[in-house]
Amino acid sequence: MKSADDMTYGDYLGLDQLLAAQNPQSEHHDELLFIIIHQTKELWLKQMVAELKAAAELIRGDRLTEVHKILSRVSRIQAVLTLSWDILSTMTPADYLKFRGVLGTSSGFQSAQFRQIEFLFGFKDAGHLRFQPEGSAARAALEEAYQSPSLWDEANRALARAGFELPSEAIERDWTQAYVPNEQVEDAWATIYRDPERWWVFYQLAEKLVDIDDATATWRHKHAITVERVIGFKRGTGGTAGVSYLQSTIGKRAFPELWTLRTKL
Repeated sequence: MKSADDMTYGDYLGLDQLLAAQNPQSEHHDELLFIIIHQTKELWLKQMVAELKAAAELIRGDRLTEVHKILSRVSRIQAVLTLSWDILSTMTPADYLKFRGVLGTSSGFQSAQFRQIEFLFGFKDAGHLRFQPEGSAARAALEEAYQSPSLWDEANRALARAGFELPSEAIERDWTQAYVPNEQVEDAWATIYRDPERWWVFYQLAEKLVDIDDATATWRHKHAITVERVIGFKRGTGGTAGVSYLQSTIGKRAFPELWTLRTKL
């Protein structure tokens, strides 16, 4: 490790390793763009994982005011991820077909960090574990998120600690199972929305979570549109269903009662 006196910009950022990490498998110009887009997405996903884990820890400690900044950062990262699809869409179908074959069975469907974020959001599906080798760091991180309460679970548990009556199936459950919306949970959060001045920290927490859900839906929609623009309804690399699968995910909500309660207000 270099001393501060000897540290350069390149040293600090590890630029030699970072800029040597792009290894196109073909001679086609647009493959470099394809690689860089996906590598930068993974870097932002790494930051999102760190922020979401920190947010969950703050909520567990009932430090709800402090969590607002972190959740705001998450939604802004999501906005950057969504905008990056605009760069990728400058690649035409003809451009992509020139090098698509070199991807083999690799697919974004296999992204461990994206699945980790989905698990942290509460979209639990054990089937995604099989894409990471047993004993690998990626598999361990994914299993930890799979077995832990989601961000929504933590928010509901904080609400219960504040004195709201919530059912046990919402606050003490099998965390490996996908969350099932609950009317009693919806009613509790509707109480928050009916008196935001009294319950300001919970109201603000709820709106920050809605920001994230909103940004997630926007990202999913833009992903589906971009893939359709480039490959139409062909199957994705690795045998995935492609656009049809991506479109099926747009309606997913990590914090469902925060959406449904609005109809009742």
